[in-house]
Amino acid sequence: MTKILMILTSHDRLGDTGEKTGFWLEEFAAPYYVFKDAGAEITLASPQGGQPPLDPKSDAEDFQTDATRRFKDDKDAQEQLAATERLDEIYPTQYDAVFYPGGHGPMWDLAENADSRRIIEAFVNNDRPLGAVCHAPAIFRHTETEAGAPLVEGRKVTGFTNGEEEGVGLTDVVPFLLEDMLKEKGGDYRKGEDWGPFVVTDGKLVTGQNPASSEGAAKELLKLLDA
Repeated sequence: MTKILMILTSHDRLGDTGEKTGFWLEEFAAPYYVFKDAGAEITLASPQGGQPPLDPKSDAEDFQTDATRRFKDDKDAQEQLAATERLDEIYPTQYDAVFYPGGHGPMWDLAENADSRRIIEAFVNNDRPLGAVCHAPAIFRHTETEAGAPLVEGRKVTGFTNGEEEGVGLTDVVPFLLEDMLKEKGGDYRKGEDWGPFVVTDGKLVTGQNPASSEGAAKELLKLLDA
């Protein structure tokens, strides 16, 4: 059975705004069911373990999809999410692929987390499938190749655009702009229309631009496992 690791944020504070953040529901639910329906064994993890914080905005009716509604009726999935494993207890060799859902939370914790970096480098430097969607490509902020170069240098990547960040009014709240960071690290940054589905695959690295790209990114990751 294919084993897929999904890593979520543990961060719930939206900068200094006093508002809550966390993971974006669609970006978790859509890939989760793509993997589950393909027969994969899914492990959920986060820096602190336990229940990851949900961005309350992603729970609004306007952002519900078939996948999020399915999750809300899925007691087993809810219980699994409430008991994520701690990242410092994760051994990358036990999994066939790893996928990072977004939400603004990863901009603060997963972008800086040493265990996340260890896992990412173990996957990418050994040419094993890794996916990240929306804000989750923030995880590449400090990751490096075995030669010490930025992990995304020269690789096609995407992620939440500067225009999309401006659209949600958080340009001056986030610790850095994802599009700018990926370019600064030498990534061959690509983007589609704001809010439209857009997925980029470079070797075994899959990135999606925004929530609408979640299902597509997960399907591309599965293709790499079947290749």
